[in-house]
Amino acid sequence: MSKVGKKPILLPEGTKVILDKNRVGVEGPKGLLSLDIPDSLKISQQDGFLIVERKNDGHEAKVFHGTIRQLLANMVEGVNREWVKKLQLIGTGYVVQMKGKNLNFSLGLSHQIDFPAPEGIRFEVDGDVVGVFGIDRQLVGRVAYQIRSLRPPDAYKGKGIRYFGEEIKLKPGKAAKVGEGGSE
Repeated sequence: MSKVGKKPILLPEGTKVILDKNRVGVEGPKGLLSLDIPDSLKISQQDGFLIVERKNDGHEAKVFHGTIRQLLANMVEGVNREWVKKLQLIGTGYVVQMKGKNLNFSLGLSHQIDFPAPEGIRFEVDGDVVGVFGIDRQLVGRVAYQIRSLRPPDAYKGKGIRYFGEEIKLKPGKAAKVGEGGSE
């Protein structure tokens, strides 16, 4: 039995669960999310908890049990309070600005980069820190990764876009030559 899959999911006040045959919808104050469920799993709602159970002990049921339970837990968390990923710009002249709902980056390139906000994502900018907010955890992580990939941290100076609090191990530069002119 999966350790993660056995745990029931607490449904906070104001959270509604919509159970269809192979689809589960979770609705809360922040929005609505839905997930397709494999045929080998059964989802039930009991006493303010969401429970994920296997219909059989087949390979597919064992593989998906813990994963589906955690995806549902992330959905419940997201519709009640948004997921957040923060990124930080490090480097002289690296600037980010809000342009409507979208972001506009100056990253030391010959041009500025406009980054559109996908559906379900909102941005906040505070100086050199960009906040990515949304109810879908996977989407928030993917958008944060796409922003980071615009200018990943440099291995020698550490300049670029990094996750807030991420530490980059810098490589040492070239060692100075010892002596002048070679061997004698």
